[in-house]
Amino acid sequence: MRFLSQLLIAMALCFAGSVMAADDEEEEEKKVIGYHEMNPSLVVNIQGRGKYMRCDVQLMTKDEINLPDIQTHAPALRHELLMLFGDQKGEELKSPKGKEKLRVAALKALQKVMEEISGDKKIDDLYFTAFFVQ
Repeated sequence: MRFLSQLLIAMALCFAGSVMAADDEEEEEKKVIGYHEMNPSLVVNIQGRGKYMRCDVQLMTKDEINLPDIQTHAPALRHELLMLFGDQKGEELKSPKGKEKLRVAALKALQKVMEEISGDKKIDDLYFTAFFVQ
């Protein structure tokens, strides 16, 4: 009898674990990717041979529930990008590697800002949808 009750308890625990795992999977499936477009275009004076840079930026979050927070803090995010972009050298930004390096640095900078303000990174990626250096 004791063995049977232990077996039933073990089966119940296994079943509960699989239900909890299914709930976690459903929560992940409910998350919808969202994008926030930084408007208007970012235009900054840059250092070196290039005179200025203009770019359009889209911020991606893997859970669209974060979009209101991203939008609320857009002025702080925009400021961070303008400061970062204005410190760049024009020649480096003309190559694909230079653009990618800037993209990664910008993503990290914005994640840091969001984490300081809201306690969570909330931004999962950053995309340049237009990029011009002159």
